[in-house]
Amino acid sequence: MNTLDDIERAVKDTAHYLRSNLANYANRSGTENPSGEQQVGGDVWADDLFWDALSYVDGVGGYASEEREDVVDCGEGYTVAIDPLDGSANLASNNSVGTIVGVYDSDLPATGRDMVASMMVLYGPYTTMTVAREDRDVVQEYLLRDGYSERWGTFTLPEEATVVGIAGKTGERTDRINEFAQQLARELKLRYGGATVADLAQVLEYGGLFGYPATETYPGGKLRVHFEAAPLAYLVEAAGGGSSDGQQSLLDVDPDGLHGRTPTYLGNTELVDRLEAALAE
Repeated sequence: MNTLDDIERAVKDTAHYLRSNLANYANRSGTENPSGEQQVGGDVWADDLFWDALSYVDGVGGYASEEREDVVDCGEGYTVAIDPLDGSANLASNNSVGTIVGVYDSDLPATGRDMVASMMVLYGPYTTMTVAREDRDVVQEYLLRDGYSERWGTFTLPEEATVVGIAGKTGERTDRINEFAQQLARELKLRYGGATVADLAQVLEYGGLFGYPATETYPGGKLRVHFEAAPLAYLVEAAGGGSSDGQQSLLDVDPDGLHGRTPTYLGNTELVDRLEAALAE
């Protein structure tokens, strides 16, 4: 086994435990994370779980989390950047949440071009883990159950787009985004649930577009480059799709710091191209 194997195994094992005990943290309150967002108790608990699992992996040199101010030095090797509990606000309503992991062969800040692997766990009616790695030719999906992982298939985006989910309040988005969103709403089924992993899973399964544009509340975009946007872009592009901040691939976005944000669009390449053309008009 190599370091990427060990990281993948650590994420799988931790995801099993997290899923089995998540209900204990459904209504616990937290404080505010370094990105200025309200935490729930599950955020801090999940971060501690993944820290314990990943920081001692031989070949992991740094641990960076959405829930921590700075990168924690673990020695020599890859830097792991993680959103331990994506969509944690969904816990209160018993809706899907996830985990996002990016593995960088670089110190942070860095662009997605320095990534060597990306992993996405979805805690839905059942738990799946989707993995893209530079040493594999396919995006692999696993079913996690009963303490084991089962290869469930490989991912390529369907050629035909079916669903669309554009986040943000209409009144806070730009006119161009609203016009584009309205156009897609006439063509595709609307799917948006408030957890990035769950919304992207719909796009991976059915084809389409997920977007979190710049808004008045989040003028630089809401999703963080290192923990969310770049790892998911790595996965989607490996599956034959596209990504964009509105002008370029999310893998080329150079964040302004560890918790830097970006507008985020992920999905079928044709729709991503249409989005960039619409914003350029």
